[in-house]
Amino acid sequence: MSVFDRNNVTINGTGERAIVFSHGFGCDQNMWRFVASAFEDRFQTVLFDHVGAGKSDLSAYDSEKYSSLDGYADDVVEIGEAIGLRQAIFVGHSVSAMIGALASIKAPGMFEALVLVGPSPRYIDDSGYRGGFSADDIEELLASLADNHMGWSMAMAPAIMGNPDNPDLAQELADSFCRTDPAIARAFARVTFTSDNRTDLPRVTARTLVLQCREDIIASEEVGEYVRDHIPGSEMVILNATGHCPNLSAPKEVVAAIRAFV
Repeated sequence: MSVFDRNNVTINGTGERAIVFSHGFGCDQNMWRFVASAFEDRFQTVLFDHVGAGKSDLSAYDSEKYSSLDGYADDVVEIGEAIGLRQAIFVGHSVSAMIGALASIKAPGMFEALVLVGPSPRYIDDSGYRGGFSADDIEELLASLADNHMGWSMAMAPAIMGNPDNPDLAQELADSFCRTDPAIARAFARVTFTSDNRTDLPRVTARTLVLQCREDIIASEEVGEYVRDHIPGSEMVILNATGHCPNLSAPKEVVAAIRAFV
């Protein structure tokens, strides 16, 4: 199976440098349509779907490989090697922020810069660390998802999107959640919300920008600051946006921040 078919890789734009856009849990590459298109005049844009999402090849899903974020990071590296990426830019939303960080560690030189949108290295609170959720919170969330995938999607999407004045955005996110294979969604959710990548942050050597929204119930400003403080030399920008999905709710803000960074 070609990696391009497996991950539904889409390449557009022109330019010597490439920007790779990686989507979050329950989403697909379409979530980047307002952002990626703004870079096609100067960069080669690379979009893809994680296995189990969008138009990826579901038959490629391997529960053992994807039992940790390393499996998804390996896919990113494989895509980069197939394209021949060097000194590229990786833009990762939500869980893909840590996937990109891992990929940059696995393949030094592939990514010159990382843009981490709403990142969290650990969602569960720990001694001296506030991830935003208790272990019981996460288990309840995962149980609810397992019990009623569609109901969970419709209930969680508005809270995650965080823009009540624009219900169409929440509906798009809910529809995306509902299109995901329920079994794969449950497994990916557990990997996403129980991972702990705090010790990986100091190992990142790529230039790094953290993009943080206000009133983000998934990854708070405090968590964004933690990521900034633990990736050497990284910087953080607070977007004029609320919620967890600025690539949909405030794409112009995201584009401007990325342009200023790269």
